[in-house]
Amino acid sequence: MEGFVAQNLCNGSREVRIQAATQLGNLNPKQRHKLAERGVIAPLISMLQSQDYEAIEAALFALLSLAFGNERNKIRIVKLGVIPVLLELLQSQNESLTELVIAAFLVISSCGANKLAIAASGAISVLVKILGGEYDDTDSISMQAKLDAVATLHNLSSCHQIIPSMVSSGIVFTLLQLIHSYEKSSELVDKAMALLEDIIASSENALAQTSGAGDAIRAFVETIEEGTPQCKEHAVGILLLICQSCRDKYRGLILREGVIPGLLQLSVDGTWRAKEKAKQLLLLLRDCTSYRTRAKQSKRELVEQIMQEIDAEGEKVMGTKALRLVEDMIAKLST
Repeated sequence: MEGFVAQNLCNGSREVRIQAATQLGNLNPKQRHKLAERGVIAPLISMLQSQDYEAIEAALFALLSLAFGNERNKIRIVKLGVIPVLLELLQSQNESLTELVIAAFLVISSCGANKLAIAASGAISVLVKILGGEYDDTDSISMQAKLDAVATLHNLSSCHQIIPSMVSSGIVFTLLQLIHSYEKSSELVDKAMALLEDIIASSENALAQTSGAGDAIRAFVETIEEGTPQCKEHAVGILLLICQSCRDKYRGLILREGVIPGLLQLSVDGTWRAKEKAKQLLLLLRDCTSYRTRAKQSKRELVEQIMQEIDAEGEKVMGTKALRLVEDMIAKLST
């Protein structure tokens, strides 16, 4: 069966090659491995350059089948020149093809050996522009394509050599735009927030861009209140990085956005990492000079002191529930 498919892909007519590419996707992993050994990747890449939508679609599905779960095939596909062909296909502005092409980038970017080649090709800038709506009408791009684009960039971000070029591509502002534009509980915001935290943890420039962006701090505070558990974890992680970068500059800004109720809630019922980050941020946000006599204070006096400091910073009125959370937090900090 593999020999028949390989022969048709290499020597068949248009219809025969499309049929063979489709059949390839139905083969088991062992058969697909044998086909890659027989040299079917090159003719499949050639089909991508045919200007024939049906042939391109069949070839993309076949290449995805060969690459899925097979690191050697991912490397072969990139070495045989698929990246510039994929970038050219993104120019077609065909929604279905765009989704398949980005899916292909997602798969090949999961292989460490391919990351530098993908970054060197200019693909990062293209993906960032697609997410930002600069490359095409972003509303015409499916949600799955956007998720795959963010996931591809996240794959690439694990290679620290690539981070500077990611930052220079404008990725920080694009991710902040996504965070502002979509529901804080959405999967897209969750993935965007995770990627942003990873980038700013590795890049002072990205951290400075994030800290200086208008309404960014407010968006992170809103995410702590409205996001998924994982999204809240990333949001508090980002706020902690911002505050640690210059406490004197950002402490007041963060407090004025009303972060305390969300942080207290997160310190009680967030993920393990979110709880730890929330506690660290709460300690940074408090006025440390006021706690020298802490050992002599009753818990009630300490709670009242914290509340006064929060009010002095222009905090929102928190109510009875928040007071209970403060008491819980003080108890946890005392242990």
